[in-house]
Amino acid sequence: MFQTWSELLFLHWKVDPDELQKTLPPGLYVDTKDGAAWLGVVPFQMRRIRPAGLFPVPWLSYFLELNVRTYVHDESGRPGVWFYSLDTNRWAAYKIARTLFKLPYFKAIMETAHSGDGWIGYSCQRKGSHGEARFRHRPEAGASAIEAEPGSLEFFLLERYLLFSHDPRSGGIYSGQVHHRPYQYHPVEVSEYSSAPIGWDGLPGGSGSPAHACFAEPVDVEVFALKALDKFSG
Repeated sequence: MFQTWSELLFLHWKVDPDELQKTLPPGLYVDTKDGAAWLGVVPFQMRRIRPAGLFPVPWLSYFLELNVRTYVHDESGRPGVWFYSLDTNRWAAYKIARTLFKLPYFKAIMETAHSGDGWIGYSCQRKGSHGEARFRHRPEAGASAIEAEPGSLEFFLLERYLLFSHDPRSGGIYSGQVHHRPYQYHPVEVSEYSSAPIGWDGLPGGSGSPAHACFAEPVDVEVFALKALDKFSG
């Protein structure tokens, strides 16, 4: 599949690795940086989603998404992303992603709005959960786009090209490769943010201000089919 991710706001909180490890399925292990695990809340827009060889269609290919994520590796040491939840305002996307990619998508009421001075407003209210997550942000004025340096915190948080997912029926763990050019990110001004999605998922952490925040420019993404992980030792 092909898709474009745009207007990505990355908010991250430090979390106790031992506490987060308890939330992962066997065969996956928390990645740490600066002595901590990292829990992210990422609201953004999904654009131009389509299978290879087809064109995007308005009722399916454009929607909003907000994910809660952490960073893990498998028993072979391959680094990737583990999604605790992905909220979307498009029913078809929710159904397809849950079926094809075995990802924990949830239906939500979501909106985004733009002001003339560059601020982006974003809201998400997951169906069946209490409260609303609201965000207001813009790239820092005059700041040039940056590509993360290997070894930096930004490289650890942003440059991940493997996702892991779990089939609750079989208990199997799957991996899926994605490909895009390295993120070009900006320092970001954030006047409103929420860690409510972390609470919706029943996860530890998310209190206080984010330990890291940045805004990324759009990327065109190739998404490849899932593969089952080899048997793990437990």
